[in-house]
Amino acid sequence: MESIQTYNFTQWRQIVASSFHNVRAAAPAPNFRATAHHKHVGDIELFDMITDPHTVIHTEGDGSFPLSTMCKFSLQLEGVATLVQDGRSCTMHPGDLALYTGKRPYHLVFDEPQRSLVVYFPRSLLQLRDDQIDMITATPISREEGLGKLIIPLFEQFARNLDDLQGLHAQSLIRASLDLLVTVFAEHTERMNGELEDSSQLFRRATSYIDENLHDLDLAPGTIADALYVSVRNLHAHFSSQGLTVSAYIRARRLNAIHADLGDPQMRDFTIQTISARHGLVDASYVSKAFRAEYGESPRTYRTRTLT
Repeated sequence: MESIQTYNFTQWRQIVASSFHNVRAAAPAPNFRATAHHKHVGDIELFDMITDPHTVIHTEGDGSFPLSTMCKFSLQLEGVATLVQDGRSCTMHPGDLALYTGKRPYHLVFDEPQRSLVVYFPRSLLQLRDDQIDMITATPISREEGLGKLIIPLFEQFARNLDDLQGLHAQSLIRASLDLLVTVFAEHTERMNGELEDSSQLFRRATSYIDENLHDLDLAPGTIADALYVSVRNLHAHFSSQGLTVSAYIRARRLNAIHADLGDPQMRDFTIQTISARHGLVDASYVSKAFRAEYGESPRTYRTRTLT
């Protein structure tokens, strides 16, 4: 699928099954035809698909593949599609984008000829908590509203210029675009929930402070509480209300930052130890063990796999 090709339904069903784990195509229109253009950029894959009506179904896995580590979003370019996941159903018109996760079943229904861009990427690149993701799956973001006006045209350009996404800088560009998309999702979540409660406001201030100070070896509940002028007990209580601990959050954010840098082509000349130290972790043995526990492979293995 490195170039644009045309498929009948038997071929398309095989392409879908081989490209996405536990996903199958069904209910094709008579004389079904599809074309697809695929681009693999680092650990991110982009699929520009033009198809006749059909349905795509994702089922529960058998545990042999880490589905929870992958996410997708679909951007409708032409025609209409319906996405169903987590008990929600959304209809996507041209210019609408919706997120779905490989962790749970979903299905996409294309009742008419359509074109869409599917972006398949590691869960770690989507810097939102699991509960935030659960709130926004199968919920459309429109290019006509909010920050969607800014980010969706960018991904539309990606779809129309896939062949230009080459080299090390293309991976950095797409990763930066996903970071911007996280901001759009966060804004959308806040708009869905209305005004944030005081507890959520403090939690956001704390997490922002943590993200800005990951490099600080002294970063800890006490220093965070002092910086925010709250008690340590109060800080712990607000994290607990989110189902988190302060120390676990700091650790997760540091590992996430290390993971992102190790996969960034522009950081390839920095050693793993240097990257880890930039984010406040200086014990190489601890980093290797914690990284493997979080991502299922060593930092060196991940870096080699991603940058080669």
